[in-house]
Amino acid sequence: MMRGRTSTLRTWSHLLSLTLLLGFGVRDLVALQTRFTTTGHEGPNVELGEDPMRKMKVYVYDMPSKFNKRVVQKDMRCLMHMFSIEIHMHLFLLSSTVRTLDPEEADWFYTPVYTNCDLTTTGLPFVKYMPRMMRSAIHYLSTKWPYWNRTDGVDHFFVVPHDFGACFHYHEKEAIMRGIFPLLQHATLIQTFGQVNHSCFKDDSIIIPPYVLPRRISNHILHASTPRSTFVYFRGAFYDVDGPKGDYYARGVRATIWEIYKDNVLFDISSEHPTTYYEDMQRSIFCLCPLGWAPWSPRIVEAVEFGCIPVVIADNIVLPFRNVIPWDDMVVFVPEKDVDIL
Repeated sequence: MMRGRTSTLRTWSHLLSLTLLLGFGVRDLVALQTRFTTTGHEGPNVELGEDPMRKMKVYVYDMPSKFNKRVVQKDMRCLMHMFSIEIHMHLFLLSSTVRTLDPEEADWFYTPVYTNCDLTTTGLPFVKYMPRMMRSAIHYLSTKWPYWNRTDGVDHFFVVPHDFGACFHYHEKEAIMRGIFPLLQHATLIQTFGQVNHSCFKDDSIIIPPYVLPRRISNHILHASTPRSTFVYFRGAFYDVDGPKGDYYARGVRATIWEIYKDNVLFDISSEHPTTYYEDMQRSIFCLCPLGWAPWSPRIVEAVEFGCIPVVIADNIVLPFRNVIPWDDMVVFVPEKDVDIL
């Protein structure tokens, strides 16, 4: 019989969180295009060494390729965008020591469905298709296997890395109106979005970092002796794409940054994204990480990777693995109302 029923779910949730943290720390997933253009579902079996979570078991559903592999084959761009952790998490679990091939001994069930992989011509996920794909996936697993129905999904987890997680929209107002996808109300959500007291955030969700391609990071590392000659650095949009609507996009934070600091000699800020972006971060002391459509962004991960002190301007943000990573020791937090006195 399955171990880890509802009475011990909290313990298994902590172990699941640690397992995912382990996954971020030990694997550099490279040559993924090869993995997705071969006929097999799995790549080489990579041993992770001694696994402190070896007592926990995760069953990975074998879903039809229309939910994952075929979507990647249609558009390889989804292997590298900031929502692609749903793909890399799947590959990690396939070769992880926590994986079991026997669902009867599983503590957790993972459904590999790539809701963010169906992209527009500009590289953004089709938000209107996400709920449809998730609904279809849950219908499939609930009719083919008995495990979803016996707990109503309590012992299942899903990776939902979009701007507002399982609310499946990048505009906060529309995301809140949608709410967390009803079929996922009892499941555990693995997501990059985390904000206290937000209707798109469940208290039992596990917050993970947004995906940043490891080899892209490693290809831009400068020597440790490189001087940090820039005081504050930021590259990104300041207004909505339709024009200056600072009171709407980023709750006006980014517009304020541009209007107040664009001529400040201590601030190197621009909406242009240069090819030397990663090198520039390594030449900077502080890197601004303001909210955009959502409170989080890959900048936090990139800044930490390159030793640039993140300045997080996003009220009530919940950062990844907050019970393990000492964020307060390496991040400057600025309230949104104080952006004009940076």
